[in-house]
Amino acid sequence: MIKKIIILGGGAAGWLTANHLAISLDLKCNPDVEVTLIESPKIPTVGVGEGTVPMMRETLEYFGIRETDFFRKCDATFKQSIKFVEWLDNPNTSPGQFYHHLFDYPSINEFNIVPYWLMKDVPDRERFAGSISPQESICEQGLAPKSITHPEYKGYLEYAYHLDAFKFSELLAQNAKRLGVKYFQAEIVDVNQAVDGTIESISTDSKGKALADLFIDCSGFSSFLLGKHLGVKFVDKDDVLFVDNAIAMQVPYLDESSPIASNTIATAKSAGWIWDIGLTSRRGVGHVYSSNHTSHDEAEKVLREYVGKQADQLSCRRIPMRVGHREVFWYKNCVAIGLAQGFVEPLEATGLLLFDATARMLAELMPANKMQIESSAKLFNQRALRSWEKVIDFIKLHYFLSNRDDSQFWIDNRAESSATQSLLDKLAMWKSRPPSTYDFYSRFETFNLDNYLYVLYGMNFETDLSDTKGRFQKQKLAQEIFRDISGRGEYLASQLEFNRELINKIHQFGMQKC
Repeated sequence: MIKKIIILGGGAAGWLTANHLAISLDLKCNPDVEVTLIESPKIPTVGVGEGTVPMMRETLEYFGIRETDFFRKCDATFKQSIKFVEWLDNPNTSPGQFYHHLFDYPSINEFNIVPYWLMKDVPDRERFAGSISPQESICEQGLAPKSITHPEYKGYLEYAYHLDAFKFSELLAQNAKRLGVKYFQAEIVDVNQAVDGTIESISTDSKGKALADLFIDCSGFSSFLLGKHLGVKFVDKDDVLFVDNAIAMQVPYLDESSPIASNTIATAKSAGWIWDIGLTSRRGVGHVYSSNHTSHDEAEKVLREYVGKQADQLSCRRIPMRVGHREVFWYKNCVAIGLAQGFVEPLEATGLLLFDATARMLAELMPANKMQIESSAKLFNQRALRSWEKVIDFIKLHYFLSNRDDSQFWIDNRAESSATQSLLDKLAMWKSRPPSTYDFYSRFETFNLDNYLYVLYGMNFETDLSDTKGRFQKQKLAQEIFRDISGRGEYLASQLEFNRELINKIHQFGMQKC
């Protein structure tokens, strides 16, 4: 029987894992199993602002955390989209052009309106996102996705969050301890392995040896257990995704009434892109870039120019990044979660998404005894690898479809040799038909049909329906649906208030419990 589990490392990855295990193993009522999280007291706590996807709402509710508490304790704001600025064309020829990857996903199961948008059967045809959902307009107006009368985790529109990652980890830690997870701080001085190569215990500087049946490595980029001590190799993906560094800065608002954007802003630059995430008291801004296409000094200059004069008074922090993942994620009696598994740039809030998804999968696949570890590890590795591969494809899509050729970075990203064969195969199919749910046969794809639709047609990907137009003869119905979408946008705009206004009310009054 697996009686003792040690999680090495806190942060979002460690505490998400702790919460998932606490619930799955019912630690409060199960005296047979013990989960302990060990964290170094020397971990840096500088936050850069973090984005999430709607799955995080489900997770927080599943953990039993009140949404009101989350907003009050994590500097949190609403996120309804990622707005991609100047990704399509060279900025000197088309300055300010943008598209949205919304969280309000179009329903295409009953009636697929996508082909009718492609055939230009839309009255006053706009950008793809603006045509098929009212949420683009809501984001552009800076409005919230819900009202104060909505119960927690409910709203008019789908939404996720921006948050302070350090404060978020603290909230998760409090909740995990409430659910029965044990905790102490210590430095790890040695890892003790058995004859068969499994980890027997870890030696700490202040608590002696900590023994366990299963070890979960949440030690970050160092991958202290899985990579360093068990020798699981790292698979570089720098031939597909070129960015390998970030420079981050915390930018205070000029005053307390400054508007808060309803979406992440991702602005393309000559050797990467800049994220701009609005929290309640500050913005988290950072430049993700390829050091093979620009210098660190030039990258910092680009970031400071983006922030403006305010940047003269602000310091920044450079974060080296190694893009890729471990060959396997569960080896012997050690499982890696979070950055110990791997890293892909945060373009689509991939970090917390993968941490959360793989932590929950681990909790669901947790073996009852040591004899079942091998079979559980095999399934976990298969599913996690598929998730990583598909995330890499989806991130690459944003670069590969760009028409930018104003720098070598964009020219290199558009080369077919830099794309995976699986991505090229999909794009070849979609040249003559729109994507289908059957192109995404597994929920472990991570990004599925709706995600691809927003990026493909936001970036003006061409799907030629000239040979299949006869299949789409319901123009009148399609036009009615497009008008309904537009009308709903006008209605919601009359009902919703600005992002900051609603957040202020949440801090003052709280939200209704579900």
